[in-house]
Amino acid sequence: MDIYTKQGDDGTTGLFYGGRVSKADLGPEAYGAIDEAVAALGLARAFADEEIAVAILDRQRDLFVVAAELATAPSNRSKLEDETSRVTARMVTVLEEEIDAIVADTGLPQEFIVPGGNHTAAALDIARTVVRRAERRAVTVMDSGDLNGSEVVRYLNRLADYLYVLARMVEGDWISSRSGGSE
Repeated sequence: MDIYTKQGDDGTTGLFYGGRVSKADLGPEAYGAIDEAVAALGLARAFADEEIAVAILDRQRDLFVVAAELATAPSNRSKLEDETSRVTARMVTVLEEEIDAIVADTGLPQEFIVPGGNHTAAALDIARTVVRRAERRAVTVMDSGDLNGSEVVRYLNRLADYLYVLARMVEGDWISSRSGGSE
């Protein structure tokens, strides 16, 4: 099997369950941002200790579910399978429970912080910003009417929150964005 199929040479891309659209369409723009988020999380995972790496890998796998849903034409969404190719409310709840556990254990900064306390935290903060971009792209898809009833946007919103608290946990000591703030 060749890595290149030449099918996209005309500027189109294939969708999950069939069909082709322009690579510049809203869906490919959104799941392209998801692909970036998966890669950014891979960088964070490469820096992380084993426990954090497992948690990051779980989120990377979740993002493949998000991408599958975004890469499916609305007419084929009924073919999607929960938590395999369709994001579920339970996936959002899992993130919320993990966020709550981290915050209960670590707390939250009460001011803006400067990212970069260590390699893992910095990579998680980069991944968080990429997830926020993916969320904005998914909102555009949702606003077009192509994500009716979907949990994609809620999941991405919560994932960015999760990555923020995970980075703070890994970082330990926070540096305030204000000169003279707590460090």
